Amino acid sequence: MRLRSLEARLFLWLALAALMGALVYIGVTQWPMPQTLNWMHSELGLHVAEPDRTAAILLCVTVLAPLSWWFAHMVMQPVKRLLRALEGAVASYRDGDFSISIALNRGDELGDLVRVHNELGQTLREQRQNLAQRELLLDTVVQNTPVALVLTDGSGRVAYANIAARHLFNEGRSLNGLHFATLIADAPEALRKATEGTEDALFSVEMDGSEETFHLSQRAFRLQGRPHRLQLFRRMTRELSRQEVAAWKRVIRVVSHELNNSLAPISSLAHSGAELARRGDVQRLPGVFATIGERARHLHGFIDGYARFAKLPAPRTVAVEWKPFLDALALHCHFQLQGKAPTQPGWFDPVQIEQVLINLVKNAHESGSAPEGVTLALTLIGHELRIEVGDRGPGMSEAVLAQALLPFYSTKRSGTGLGLALAREISEAHGGRIALANREDGGLRVTLILPQPANAV
Repeated sequence: MRLRSLEARLFLWLALAALMGALVYIGVTQWPMPQTLNWMHSELGLHVAEPDRTAAILLCVTVLAPLSWWFAHMVMQPVKRLLRALEGAVASYRDGDFSISIALNRGDELGDLVRVHNELGQTLREQRQNLAQRELLLDTVVQNTPVALVLTDGSGRVAYANIAARHLFNEGRSLNGLHFATLIADAPEALRKATEGTEDALFSVEMDGSEETFHLSQRAFRLQGRPHRLQLFRRMTRELSRQEVAAWKRVIRVVSHELNNSLAPISSLAHSGAELARRGDVQRLPGVFATIGERARHLHGFIDGYARFAKLPAPRTVAVEWKPFLDALALHCHFQLQGKAPTQPGWFDPVQIEQVLINLVKNAHESGSAPEGVTLALTLIGHELRIEVGDRGPGMSEAVLAQALLPFYSTKRSGTGLGLALAREISEAHGGRIALANREDGGLRVTLILPQPANAV
C-alpha cells in the first residue's frame, strides 16, 4: 500500500480520530477531569457530580462530532474538487470542447485519475485536429472535383453541393436549402427523368449550343439516422469521344489486317493466274480461281459479321417454350444441360438468344475443355432468368476478363473480337447483362441475365 494513497490517508485520519476519541474518553473518565472535579469540591467547595458512563459517552460524542465532521471534510475536500472539475470537463466534452485540462498534482489515485483524464483530453484534441484536417482536405477535393455532387435529405432539399454542381444547376450560386426537384423543373427532360429514377444513367442534353453527355451515379443511404441521397453528375462527352476514337482505331486496325490477309493472296493469285494464262498452262487455273474464291468468301463473311454487329435489330421478345428451344439449340452445338429447365416459358428474342448461346458454347469448346465439361444451366430467380454456360478450360486472366466484352478484343489468332461483344449487345438490348468469371474448380462461367415480366413468371 502506497503511503500517499487515499487508502493510507484515510487509515491515518481514522486512526487519528480513534486516538482522539480514546484520549477524550480517558480525559473524562480517568484524568484529568475526575481530579479537577475533586479539587473543585475540596478547595472551592463546589459540589459537581462526577459524570457516569452514559454522561461520559455523551460528552465524548459532543466533542468528537464536530471533530469527525472536520476529519471527513479534510478527507473528502480533494475528492469533491476533483469531481467538480471532472463534471466541468465532461460538460465541455459534450459541447465539443476538448481543451480542458485539470491542474491537480497529487501522488495518490486521484492524481493518477487526473493524469489519465488529461491524456484522454490530449488524445481527443489530436484526433479532432486530425479529423478537422482530413475534413478540410476532403472538402477541398470534393469542392474542386469536376464531377457535380449533390447531396439531398429525405425531403429532397439540398444539404451539400460542390462548386461544379452550383455552376451546373444554379449559375454558381449556393444550392443549400433549395428543393432539388424544383431547381431542375425547367431542366431538359432527359436530366429530369434520370434524376427521378434510382439507377445509374447515361443521358445527353443540349448545353451552350452543343450536346453534352452526362453519367449520373446515385446512391441512397442514411446519414446521422436520416435518409439522404447522393447524386454525381459526370461529364462524359470528352471521355466518350476518346473511347469512340479508340474504338474506331481498333476497327480500322482489325479491318486493315483482315483486308490485307485476304487481298494480298488474291492479288498474288491473280498475278499467278494471268501468268499461267499467258503461258497457256490452263490446267492449274481452276485451283487458282478456287483459292481466290475461298479468300473472297472469307472476306465476305468477315465483313458480313461486322455489318450484322452494327445493324443489330431491336429484340422481338416473345414467350419461349424451353424444350423446342433447347432441342433446336442442340442441333447447332453440343452441351450438357445441368438440372432442369424452368417450368415457366422464357421471355426473350429466341433468334438473338440462340445466336448468343451458339457463340458461347462454341467458345467453351474452343477453350480446350473436354466436351462433357461444357454445360448449360437455366435458373429463374425472382423476375430474372439466369443462363450460365460453363467449361473446364484454363479460364481467363484478370486482364483478359476486364477486356473480353469489348468490341474487337480477341485473344484468338484468327478471332474478330465480336462474339462476346455481340452477346453483350444483345443482352443489354433485352435490358439484361452478361458477366464472366473464373470457376473456383477450374474453367470459365459466362452468365447471361435477362429480365422477365411479372406476368410471365
